[in-house]
Amino acid sequence: MESKSNILMGRYELGRLLGQGTFGKVYYARSAITNQGVAIKMMDKDKVIKTGLADRIKCEISIMKLARHPNIIQLFEVMATKSKIYFVMEYAKGGELFNKLTKGKLKEAVAHRYFKQLINAVDYCHSRGVYHRDIKPENILLDENGNLKVSDFGLSALAEAKQQDGLLHTPCGTPAYVAPEVIKRKGYDGAKTDIWSCGIVLFVLLAGYLPFYDSNLIHMYRKISKAELKCPNWFPPEVCRLLSDILDPNPETRISIAKVKESYWFKNGPKAKNKTPVEENNTVSSSGTIISDQSDGVEANEEPVVPVSINAFDIISLSAGFDLSRFFDDKFQKREARFSSKLPASVIISKLEDIAKQLSLKIKKKAAGLLRLEDLNEGRKGVLSIDAEIFEVTPFFHMVEVKKSNGDTLEFQKILKEDIRPALQDIVWVWQSDQQLQSQQSEQQLQIHDQQQQQQQPQS
Repeated sequence: MESKSNILMGRYELGRLLGQGTFGKVYYARSAITNQGVAIKMMDKDKVIKTGLADRIKCEISIMKLARHPNIIQLFEVMATKSKIYFVMEYAKGGELFNKLTKGKLKEAVAHRYFKQLINAVDYCHSRGVYHRDIKPENILLDENGNLKVSDFGLSALAEAKQQDGLLHTPCGTPAYVAPEVIKRKGYDGAKTDIWSCGIVLFVLLAGYLPFYDSNLIHMYRKISKAELKCPNWFPPEVCRLLSDILDPNPETRISIAKVKESYWFKNGPKAKNKTPVEENNTVSSSGTIISDQSDGVEANEEPVVPVSINAFDIISLSAGFDLSRFFDDKFQKREARFSSKLPASVIISKLEDIAKQLSLKIKKKAAGLLRLEDLNEGRKGVLSIDAEIFEVTPFFHMVEVKKSNGDTLEFQKILKEDIRPALQDIVWVWQSDQQLQSQQSEQQLQIHDQQQQQQQPQS
């Protein structure tokens, strides 16, 4: 029988540690509801707030919600406790592409497949106004079928981040993969810099080493600025031509993604004799996604997938009316409550109207998806008013926010706990506050899990 000590928020059974960084750790986990394997990125909320990265976290959530593509790691949901933020993401069983490169260069057919999937993913991001800005093999994962998955949007920018000159100005990225214009600390086009990084990745895949690397950072920057490309003798001529167009130090004349996709090597790939056993046993779709013969032969779907469990954080990304900062402050949670329901909006509204009658509350205001309920008697701080607003995620999945709009907070808490919640029991799927009640226990469970993981690691 599985130990309950490793169940996070009552929903995910924690497994091994996959990696860790400055702000947190990434664990393998399994959904207690669907048995699906996921990766959970856990960040320390205090570190995020103290370093001023709360806006960056909000941006990353928004970007990952926009970027729904078979070759991009999917964000399923975001949860939080008093001290932690949890990103529940798609688990890529194949690990980092970088790990494959530690064994040397890849065969041309494999490199072509990965490059094609990378370009398709980046092109999709750009079409949504998203610029990754840190494309490198360490941020590219592989699933169990060998399909590429772009990850780590922590340095990504949205089109709105452009300044008046229409360019981005924040210098970021990994030195060996960064474009010359970023090094010069001038304004840059996010799409053009991403294309450059994709070119560096392609070179590394085929060569097994970086094109402009130098242990002296200043010397490396000089090489990047000049971009004097020397292709190894085993590179096909068409690859050298493509790389020359991509690794153009002048962003104005650098090739666009549209032109990359029209290039001979991108469209046709290597000759048949160079195909790998992986490709012979699998079909590659027009998008570059593998359809394994061992699967049901269905191509990856580019349409957004509704997460198994949708919470308030998902709605933040879908509705401008929500603000992530609320979830860093406990005072909001005393005046608000949220629940999700699998029933249509009409059923939810009807139920709320019935509750208003049972509690002798006046329906003061009724608009599309909004009910305002008022107590007929004046309380300690005036008339208690409660707003219930319904947000549609799908026609049969809704998030309902119940909040105090006037009156005493304690009176609101009392009527919510004793009357409203019990009366809503038959239409509620899950209350957000129920998840938060588990937070302290989850924090303790995480500490115990970490200790167990450390004890199991061999002594160096």
